[in-house]
Amino acid sequence: MAQKPEEDDKIRLDKWLWAARFYKTRALAKTAIESGKVHCRGERCKPGKEPRVGDEFVLRTGFDERTVVVRALSIVRRGAPEAQALYEETPQSIAKRKEAAAQRKAGALGVSTDGRPTKKQRRQFHQFHDSQ
Repeated sequence: MAQKPEEDDKIRLDKWLWAARFYKTRALAKTAIESGKVHCRGERCKPGKEPRVGDEFVLRTGFDERTVVVRALSIVRRGAPEAQALYEETPQSIAKRKEAAAQRKAGALGVSTDGRPTKKQRRQFHQFHDSQ
């Protein structure tokens, strides 16, 4: 799975996130890091940060926020089972994600509407809006 130990010591965070299959491309991983979606010890990271075994990262992807602990380093992107061996998600993070997914599925977090407005309702809205 891992290359040579001396090469793995110099791995970049964006490359590790790509190899661990959190992001499809290194460019997406770099963009996520630069936009503040990856934190280490409560602080924003840089793409060139060197992850170490045991480091804990908080990653936001879409609606989900994961807390993962680095278990191994790799600079090569391989299959999903091998990529999952590079990290371990904390039990609190798993529970939090499942709870958030259940709430999204139940519609608790979204805005519920009666559907699209009718033509009459749309006219009334535009009339009200234009009068203001």
